[in-house]
Amino acid sequence: MQIHHLSEKNSVLNHFLGQIRDVTIHKDSMRFRRNIERIGEIMAYEMSKEFHYKTVEIQTPLGVKKTTAIKDQLVLCSILRAGLPLHIGFLNYFDEAENGFISAYRHHPNNDDYFDIVVEYQAIADFNDKYLLLVDPMLATGQSIVAVYNKLMEKGTAAAIHIAVVIAAPEGIAYLEKHLSDNCHLWVASIDEKLNEHDYIVPGLGDAGDLAYGTKL
Repeated sequence: MQIHHLSEKNSVLNHFLGQIRDVTIHKDSMRFRRNIERIGEIMAYEMSKEFHYKTVEIQTPLGVKKTTAIKDQLVLCSILRAGLPLHIGFLNYFDEAENGFISAYRHHPNNDDYFDIVVEYQAIADFNDKYLLLVDPMLATGQSIVAVYNKLMEKGTAAAIHIAVVIAAPEGIAYLEKHLSDNCHLWVASIDEKLNEHDYIVPGLGDAGDLAYGTKL
């Protein structure tokens, strides 16, 4: 698995990362969603450098201009619900991509720290021989992404798989390296310090789904 760590170089990306972590502005859910969306746009731009391109001719009012366009067919899939703002950011740039949505959540059967991952709703376009882009804001233990990956692989074989996360823990990255195939790329905006005893990212930002859409039952 190839890892692309985007915040290692200073850019406006770090400005948006700072805002989504800031507890003084967490009550503004619209601003949180918009910043996640903008981070998605930046990540989409960086990811686009790894795609294949074809030469095209564009008719302008005064002549013909040769340029390039993305050659690869893209299928963009987000993990519900927290992945939706990130999905929109990617779709703003990859507007011709087909789409998919899949749900995954931590299930605590004993009401303690132990959990398993439940994957339920899924609706996705055919991604056989296409580039599958899987987006989710947080990579903590890595179990959700691996569970979703395994479920999706029952439906077909992608030409390449690009996974985009905003904030990741080292433990989650290691888990993905162990369980995902070699043709996967992991795009990370920021790598944090560790997981705490409850398997949440430190310093992290809290629950991305709650910050975007409100607390759940």
